[in-house]
Amino acid sequence: MFSFLKSDPVKKLEAKRTKLLEEAMHIQRSGDLKLYALKMDAIDKLEKEIEALRSGK
Repeated sequence: MFSFLKSDPVKKLEAKRTKLLEEAMHIQRSGDLKLYALKMDAIDKLEKEIEALRSGK
């Protein structure tokens, strides 16, 4: 009945992904490629989780 009050987990994950992408861009520009690779791995995992949530609906 009040499903419109529930937060959408996909939107939360997308916001987190956007923040991580911005952080990764700054890290890449600073030259720390190892940390950049770790951030990109975290982003990849988030994207897979988002895709799984979308396909589950």
